[in-house]
Amino acid sequence: MLLGAPGSGKGTQAEMITRHFAIAVTSPGTILRRERDLETPLGLEADEISKQGGLVSDEIIVHLIEDWLNLHGRDGFVFDGFPRTVKQAERLSEILQKRKAALDLAIWLEVSEQTVRDRIASRLQCRRCGFTTSLTSAHFAERPVCPYCDGPLIRRNDDDASVLQTRLTEFKAKTEPLLSFYEKGDALHRIDGNRDRESVFADIVALIEERVP
Repeated sequence: MLLGAPGSGKGTQAEMITRHFAIAVTSPGTILRRERDLETPLGLEADEISKQGGLVSDEIIVHLIEDWLNLHGRDGFVFDGFPRTVKQAERLSEILQKRKAALDLAIWLEVSEQTVRDRIASRLQCRRCGFTTSLTSAHFAERPVCPYCDGPLIRRNDDDASVLQTRLTEFKAKTEPLLSFYEKGDALHRIDGNRDRESVFADIVALIEERVP
């Protein structure tokens, strides 16, 4: 799993991992955006919460993740930004025990608040597949089209500067305690996420090849 603050690079690294290792990857955001696009009651409710910078309830997120695991998690998986609370982590442990599976790695991408603000200010995301990039990367500002699925690259509603402050407050209060939770075992590894994506990815690849059978 990949953990860290908004803008720490979780989505980018998750995408690079799945393309390099062919491991199934998902995030609560990806699942919820799919529900939003389908205009389900859950998707519309979650979209409104996200616009305000809040977190969708633990019960909803865990339920969606467990459904996804039942469909896609047989041959390994990567979580991008899940769990986000200690309660979600506890529920995930129960799910993995039930599946007789183990958590191999919990990677914490450590970034400064300035890095977060700089990245969020220029972030673009494909509305269709979730590919993440920036306005300054590969001239996407001139042609905001996803290079993988031709979907539109857009600014996320929750990337607004005022909403970001709420998200950072939520992160510090609800997600940072996961450090203590996962430090109890040997799965947690911290990586400096302030660097370029290729340097971060090289460290992640080394960890995966060392720890994952």
